[in-house]
Amino acid sequence: MQSRRNASLFTRFASATARCSGRPVTFVLAFLVIVVWGVTGPLFHYSDTWQLVINTGTTIVTFLMVFLIQNTQNRDAEAVQVKLDELIRATRGAHNALLNLEELEDRDIERIRVRYQRLAEEARAALRSDGGGDTDTPEASGDGAAADGGRRQD
Repeated sequence: MQSRRNASLFTRFASATARCSGRPVTFVLAFLVIVVWGVTGPLFHYSDTWQLVINTGTTIVTFLMVFLIQNTQNRDAEAVQVKLDELIRATRGAHNALLNLEELEDRDIERIRVRYQRLAEEARAALRSDGGGDTDTPEASGDGAAADGGRRQD
């Protein structure tokens, strides 16, 4: 695995930029730039050039930040997915069919989500009716088979 120090220049730059852009001091600096721009309005007679400076500057910064932040978010989301996949894989009784769930078609994800919603509703109903626990591991599919069609890999 690559350490952050050995990561590509773009990866390190994107991460550092995303970290810095989310800090209060960065917000204050951006706010001060807007205040200075606004205060200089009378000096430049609110000219078209004066307006163009802020419009162009903010457009360029926004355009570039979208790509940098998206890059960082993509990497973070992928890392979280791998960590969740490892927890599923390592947990006895978990359904390996849920590994890489994000790669399935929307209709398949919806079918699985509905089944898990039904399991949650059944568990809440059981808690209300008899105060029983909800820590069992019922099968994720509606027919008693594992969510992967019974192809559980332990």
